[in-house]
Amino acid sequence: MPIAPRYKLMTLILFFCSLIVVSSVYLTLPLLSVFEDEFQISSSKAAWAGSAFSFAFAGGGLLFGGLSDRYGRKKMMISGLCMLTATTLVIGTVDEFQWLIVLRVLQGLAASMFPPSVLAYAIEMFPTNKRVTILGFISTAFLMASIVGQIYSSIVVLELSWNNVFYILGPVYFVSFILIAISIPNDKTQKPVGSFFTPFRHIGGIFKKKGLPLCYIISATLFISLVGFFSTLGSYLSSSLFGLSHQEILWVRAVGIIGMFISPFDGRFVAKIGVKNVLWCGLILAGIGLGLVGVWENLAFLILASIVFTAGIAMALPALISLIGTLAGGLRASALSFHMFMLFIGASLAPIISIYLIDTVSHMFTFVILAGLLLLSTVVPFYIRLEKKEKITTQINQHKQTNV
Repeated sequence: MPIAPRYKLMTLILFFCSLIVVSSVYLTLPLLSVFEDEFQISSSKAAWAGSAFSFAFAGGGLLFGGLSDRYGRKKMMISGLCMLTATTLVIGTVDEFQWLIVLRVLQGLAASMFPPSVLAYAIEMFPTNKRVTILGFISTAFLMASIVGQIYSSIVVLELSWNNVFYILGPVYFVSFILIAISIPNDKTQKPVGSFFTPFRHIGGIFKKKGLPLCYIISATLFISLVGFFSTLGSYLSSSLFGLSHQEILWVRAVGIIGMFISPFDGRFVAKIGVKNVLWCGLILAGIGLGLVGVWENLAFLILASIVFTAGIAMALPALISLIGTLAGGLRASALSFHMFMLFIGASLAPIISIYLIDTVSHMFTFVILAGLLLLSTVVPFYIRLEKKEKITTQINQHKQTNV
């Protein structure tokens, strides 16, 4: 008799690995001022330490998501973690900024093998009644990474140096490689059909699905606002208005995690009010929270507003993933890959947009513009129509949900 998969252990491992892999996107946000001093460069140039990674991460996700259809989800995950271990360790040795950028691009490509593969793995390897829960946990990991990555690099650079941010993280990625290789069951790799480029032809098919292309507007908007918020927050809190120290800013960033714990409960909200309504409510909540950050120059009020903002993002993202999966049908893997691509295109543009707005207008007006972008995106779900069959299927799947 085959051994039944241990879904609780699998959930824990996939959550942890998703958290630390995506954390690499945000490692350099607290290090921008350090890079300015270390390499004697401008703030706009230092921002490329994050944007270069994010562009490579976005493009690689589109590439490797298709390849995971051909070569298997688990193989793609362990290959990515192996390459991520090597590139991360080498980054700590550089002493020129241009090499830092080159290696961050390679690190982004390595990291991009994981997210589309883990999402497709969760959908295919978990039973229907556990699928929404595991997607909620993975989505929570992706969101928490935006804060955990910053907290980690802030603590290390405060106590040691920026090089140690990468020296310490390399072995952690190696441990993750071992966990995935040993503890996660192999997925059922389909026999390759067609040429090497066949999976990439499926990408064109997702734009023929009604409503699906509209979802990607929200994908990009979510991470423009999320990364833009954190890119602006550090310089805002360290300005003469607040004058917070590096460690105090660290605690303000950490509080945002509270709002993200709503994400694993998204399946219950979907079962009650529907996936589109959950997405809509999450976007409104996030837009209001981010808008409030830019309304009043009060630290306690800012912290509360940031919790509202992160809670809205945490509500919207799993609902968006569920909606994309429903609309995509048989093209789910390609659709999710393109979703990840658009997320991190948004993450790539966010630091550049934020620094431009800060230099051009002000910190508070930057928060307001990002909030306005989120609130504009609330119009999009009204133009996405679910067929009756899709609605029924989604509701049945949600009502079957149980604890992992």
